[in-house]
Amino acid sequence: MHSDTPAADVAASDVTGHAEGDLTDLEVRVLQAIDEPGILRDLRELVGIPSVGGTPAEAAAQQWCARRLRELGLAVDEWAVDVAAEQRADGFPGMEVERDQARGCVGVLGGPATPGGAGDRGGMPALALCGHTDVVPPGDLSQWPVAGPYELRVEDGTAFGRGACDMKGGLAAVLGAVSAITASGAALLRPLAVHAVSAEEDGGLGAFATLRRGHRASACVIAEPTDGAVVPANGGSLTFRISIEGRATHGSTRTRGVSAVDLLRPVQDALAELEAERNAAVPELFSHLDLAWPLSIGVVRAGDWASTVPDRLVAEGRYGVRLGESLDAARSAFERAVARACEGHPWLRDHPVSVAWPGGAFASGALPEGDPLLADVRACVVDQGGATPAALGGPYGSDLRHYAAAGIPTVQYGPGEVRHAHASDEQVEVADLLRCARVYALLALRRCGVRD
Repeated sequence: MHSDTPAADVAASDVTGHAEGDLTDLEVRVLQAIDEPGILRDLRELVGIPSVGGTPAEAAAQQWCARRLRELGLAVDEWAVDVAAEQRADGFPGMEVERDQARGCVGVLGGPATPGGAGDRGGMPALALCGHTDVVPPGDLSQWPVAGPYELRVEDGTAFGRGACDMKGGLAAVLGAVSAITASGAALLRPLAVHAVSAEEDGGLGAFATLRRGHRASACVIAEPTDGAVVPANGGSLTFRISIEGRATHGSTRTRGVSAVDLLRPVQDALAELEAERNAAVPELFSHLDLAWPLSIGVVRAGDWASTVPDRLVAEGRYGVRLGESLDAARSAFERAVARACEGHPWLRDHPVSVAWPGGAFASGALPEGDPLLADVRACVVDQGGATPAALGGPYGSDLRHYAAAGIPTVQYGPGEVRHAHASDEQVEVADLLRCARVYALLALRRCGVRD
């Protein structure tokens, strides 16, 4: 365990030392009710579900969330997502894995879980806390410790396991905050919602379907790992596929052929120039990054025989979308850069590279300038005992853009560091889980209001 000190004493020590009046008596009680063993128990159960996108366990994780939210006393809307219908809907964000099933799950504390309450401000949740339950594949299992990726391991205050950082840890912290609120007996004036979504890693079908079902809130915090910062804006990303045609011949007469592998070089050079152009000037929120809008090739397939000059190469990669840039504009800039590379090459001029856009489409998204949600989250971090967090832009796509597009002010704030996400030593600090749970609890009390 992280500490031998009882969870209530940990929370109490964190909230003492503030100037009198910073926290209400109820807020102190709620912070003292943050339960470290309970949060770790929830995280252990979540990590134990191998909810890789596209597998049956993806739905199982959502069903676990529905059961847990009911145990906490929330009204729950749990439904089977009609994947085919969502795919036909305008704005569908795409998928990078095959799936024919998905489940939605929204829990509401202090009100009904019936979607579509946006027209009744009193009935619409004042705040939604959102977390995704799907995880990426574990990769080479030999790189994991003996326990494996789906058994939570807690050592010296750090919890390890697939999803511990991205982002079952954040979801466990959300559940910890809700549990503390209910345990304290706080009566909310306006409802608090918990959105558990799936399929985030490959496009965001879960959040898309949740919003299409009619679930709304006046504001949303997504518990993605942010390394102590608050993220009010994300860049976006697209998956590209380029196909290059060469001319095959026997490897002993390679000069009579045209290697598709060699043809990748001029295309790479053009894409490197495009990346540099797009990163020449970036918004202040993203200035801390060496590359705000990265472009990288992650998969290359070419050839079918060692002694044959390959006549085809297919490369796939990730392409960063700039803040405020439409997906169509981003695609056009990429396609123009590839076309220019072809026009200046003697072979590619007559055999142009083809470009396709498979998989998920992550638009950028941002909190409206001046919206008080950013200041509210920062104040809660300070009031539970932390330093004022930085506001930083994220270079990755996330579900933030779905909520922002629906007109819901949204930020990301959650436990963990992005560098640990998707890694074979995926991890999150237990202290970070507790800190975020306290922030979520305070924010919920203040945004929703409480009865005397």
